[in-house]
Amino acid sequence: MSLFGVIGSPGFPADQVELRNFIERGVRRAYDPAGTLRQLLAIIAAPDRRARLKRIPAPTLVIHGVDDPLVPLEAGRDTARSIPGARLMAIEGMGHDLPPALWPALVEAIAAHCRAAG
Repeated sequence: MSLFGVIGSPGFPADQVELRNFIERGVRRAYDPAGTLRQLLAIIAAPDRRARLKRIPAPTLVIHGVDDPLVPLEAGRDTARSIPGARLMAIEGMGHDLPPALWPALVEAIAAHCRAAG
């Protein structure tokens, strides 16, 4: 709960009961502290992927929270610039989560992106 309080979306505060239920379901599904450490190490050890991103031919929509405390918005901008023709959707008030209040807008943005891609 504390972690989501730090990385969550300040513009879309979580319902604390729903958030606790979400976290509890996740822990029951797959709680693996060693896996979390491996993920962190993989992030730290990952090479620069921008050259490979330039080879992505698929229409791409990059969605990024303006208020993400873990991955700065500039990283999302850089990702979008690195993929030919990509579009960046920067969402004010969104952190490093997918708050339920944004689900309808995200679904519509992704569906519109898919429709436009044919």
